[in-house]
Amino acid sequence: MEDVTRIAMDVLRTVAPYVEEARLKVNASCEQLEGWQIIAYTFGFTLILVSIYSYLFDHEKSLKQRATKSFFKFVKSLPIIRTKIAAEVQKNAKQIESGFQKGLGSLKYVHKLPSKGLTEDEVMKELDRYHSLVKVDWTKGNVSGAIYNGEEKLTNMLVKAYGKFTWTNPLHPDLFPDIRKMEAEVVRMCCSMFNGDENTCGTVTSGGTESILLACLAYRNRARENGIRKPEMIVPVTAHAAFDKGADFFGIKIIHIPMDPVTCKVNVKKMKSAITKNTCMLVGSAPQFPHGSIDDLESIAALGRRYNIPVHTDCCLGGFLVPFMEKAGFKVPKVDFRVPGITSISADTHKYGFAPKGSSVILYSDNEYRQYQFFVQPDWPGGIYASPTLAGSRAGAIVAACWAAMMYHGEQGYIESTKKIITTTRYIATELNKINGIHVIGEPEVSVVALASNEFNIFRLSDALTEKGFSLSPLQFPSSIHMCVTLVHTRPGGADYFINETKAAVAEIMKDPKAKCGGMGAIYGLSQSIPDRSMVSQIVGLFLEACYTTKDPEDSNTNGKINGKH
Repeated sequence: MEDVTRIAMDVLRTVAPYVEEARLKVNASCEQLEGWQIIAYTFGFTLILVSIYSYLFDHEKSLKQRATKSFFKFVKSLPIIRTKIAAEVQKNAKQIESGFQKGLGSLKYVHKLPSKGLTEDEVMKELDRYHSLVKVDWTKGNVSGAIYNGEEKLTNMLVKAYGKFTWTNPLHPDLFPDIRKMEAEVVRMCCSMFNGDENTCGTVTSGGTESILLACLAYRNRARENGIRKPEMIVPVTAHAAFDKGADFFGIKIIHIPMDPVTCKVNVKKMKSAITKNTCMLVGSAPQFPHGSIDDLESIAALGRRYNIPVHTDCCLGGFLVPFMEKAGFKVPKVDFRVPGITSISADTHKYGFAPKGSSVILYSDNEYRQYQFFVQPDWPGGIYASPTLAGSRAGAIVAACWAAMMYHGEQGYIESTKKIITTTRYIATELNKINGIHVIGEPEVSVVALASNEFNIFRLSDALTEKGFSLSPLQFPSSIHMCVTLVHTRPGGADYFINETKAAVAEIMKDPKAKCGGMGAIYGLSQSIPDRSMVSQIVGLFLEACYTTKDPEDSNTNGKINGKH
């Protein structure tokens, strides 16, 4: 201790003359200034420092992201570059619209209401014509995800349930006590599935994205109440893009944590190092969408407990598989309310819960958290307005059909479907790993099998299978594709059909593994190589625009306009 004191005194004696010299120079420079000038200069200098700090650190986007965006914005503003980009954008827009048009055949767009309403028979005939546009036969197991059941008996039952409650609206629980009761029961049954106690609670939402958005909203509001002005969320790079959407919508800084290159699980050590006083939530997936791996949620939850940060389990994809895996005879890590520190779970009833599209749940370990997602406007002249989710009016019929699906299957039904799907997934993964030229990446612990190749551009396989009538999910960073296994694939011969077609396609590709890639491969290869990600966003925006086009083929010459917009 004496040595430390002595060293400190030596340093002070060394520095003191320089401090005194600086003091004298500052005083000398201020002799000619009036008091108000000194105050003004001090204020101005402080303002400049605060502005610099704010630009560098106090922002939802990182300095690198903003600098990159500014650089490319400047480059694209140069006349010669701007002209070339405009021409390329128009070219891509026409190609995208042309692709949509090809699928319509001779079917024209409706631009105005019919002058006289159609009869029921006429409406049904028109609907049949529209339905005939679908070309991919998902009943063979050609589609990744999308259709999770498709059983005719279940479909008919859900249609009847929907029809019985077509005009109901959960916004009016006093008018529709039936829907209120069913919604509360859907939430409670899901809480029980995830081993919640009597304190667990939640709401029904329109899908996984809304469930995730509500968790982001709740934790942002909680952070603000606790004095955090600039909340941050820490998520795996593989977490669903809905978290990025939530960050964008609600003004939260999002920090992406890389995954382990072998297991494809989030690096928990790097997640820990990213925690700051502004962190409002931590996220793990069970499983994550791209590769099907389950993040180490017990370790993430331990971080949440240590730093008093809420932890969200995104179980949207695995929602009605993971809770039943143990009872179906499979080992699965704990990701639910049994894990201290996990404060919320999102799970989709409209995937492996086999409910109609448009239903999901967001669950909380305690009502304290759910309160933060509610919206209440007590001063509106139209009355006190309150809504538990993002929407106001909602389709009560979806709630009823969801309730019906859960009651129809029961716990034993979901255990049986889980056993079929997990068994089929692991069989597919094992067989695909035997094919020379491709390999499974990550750990397909639930229902997703992701494929990559060290021999050829994996998107060539995607294109080859598309030509055979398949629809797989393309992935990037790294380049890969995946099959999300559903109950459809568990039908007799379904898995072997996919495996054999994949084996044949790979064998053909391996005859010339270095050949150039077209189709999806060219698009994704180009996308991943473009450093200006705003250009990728712009091109994808053209696709979204084209989804709403109502131009008939003969109207394609629009003088360079897209949907009436320059």
